[in-house]
Amino acid sequence: MKALVIGGGIAGPVTALALRKAGIEPIVFEAYDSTADGVGGVLSVAPNGLAALEIVGLRPDFGDPVRTMVMADGQGHELGRITGDPSRVVWREDLYRRLRDLATAQRIKVEHGKRLIDVETRENGVTALFSDGSTESGDVLIGADGIRSTVRTLIDPDAPSPEYVGLLGFGSYARESGVQADPETMYFVFGSSFLGYWGEPDGTVAWFNNLAVPEPLTTAEIANISAETWLARLAEAYGDDMPAKRLLEHSDTVIGAGPLEIMPSVPRWHRDRMVLVGDAAHAPSASSGQGASLAAESAVQLARCLRDIPDLTEAFAAYERLRRPRVEAIAARAARTNSNKRGIGPITRLLMPLVMKTVGKRAFTRDQNYRIDWDAQVSR
Repeated sequence: MKALVIGGGIAGPVTALALRKAGIEPIVFEAYDSTADGVGGVLSVAPNGLAALEIVGLRPDFGDPVRTMVMADGQGHELGRITGDPSRVVWREDLYRRLRDLATAQRIKVEHGKRLIDVETRENGVTALFSDGSTESGDVLIGADGIRSTVRTLIDPDAPSPEYVGLLGFGSYARESGVQADPETMYFVFGSSFLGYWGEPDGTVAWFNNLAVPEPLTTAEIANISAETWLARLAEAYGDDMPAKRLLEHSDTVIGAGPLEIMPSVPRWHRDRMVLVGDAAHAPSASSGQGASLAAESAVQLARCLRDIPDLTEAFAAYERLRRPRVEAIAARAARTNSNKRGIGPITRLLMPLVMKTVGKRAFTRDQNYRIDWDAQVSR
């Protein structure tokens, strides 16, 4: 079987590596002319995602380990704490580079400058048509082309589009701020606005946050506004919240990560010889901390289904049964978290410690303990 993988970001290479492991020949097609070095901000890969990546050959030795999550309010009061297997906090470009190098080592073909514009399907194959006039034929076409997927609209012209949740993401580093951060601990502060931070070995504190803005701005539009302006707006939003005030006062630069978006439930994940994977099918808000991990899981599960079920329709249906309930439950919880990122009231502040110790801890543990048995046979 020959698979045409559309999209060369994170999901695309993971899908190609999983397909190769399953004995399927992949080719990856990336719309942009060059690699994505230097593109993107920080992301977290949870233990379940690390396990999926390890199946395709990527060792979990990248980024910074995080074993403990601490929730706090804007006055510095701890609301809850969860400790488990380590996640890894990594720059997207570093994860991308490692996946690209792994694909290169396995001689997986990656073609750049191939923007998909249409697909022709027939009984015994599928042909991708690209904007440069070239074509490529194969047995199956996989849309790993992100939240603004072209493949999704080719499968279903009425498919939903991503929705802006009213928050812009920012991040930076604070030096000599006096803010203390325990090793391998990520802090989430729900105060006047949301703030996350962790400590670097040299004492620097890395932070990321969200700012409520009615209309979305692209990363380019954010970059056109000075860091001083954004830092001033963030300082106004946080007021006297600690440690936000101190971190902002000791930061000279700020990186705009762009608008926070979420995909509504996508009714159709597959049609004929086309199928979706990763953010093209399910893109939970960044609040989930599971975006990259769920994409890796779906890539591995799709490869298992194609390996074990010869009929494509049945293989795609099995894949969707394995994935849809899990990804939509996580997306729903992330959507609820987004509302808290605009600031929590006194009732929520009182209830959060209890929620963290019961419902939150169970959901967190269940999500992160998920593991895929690569060798198990997939049933129809």
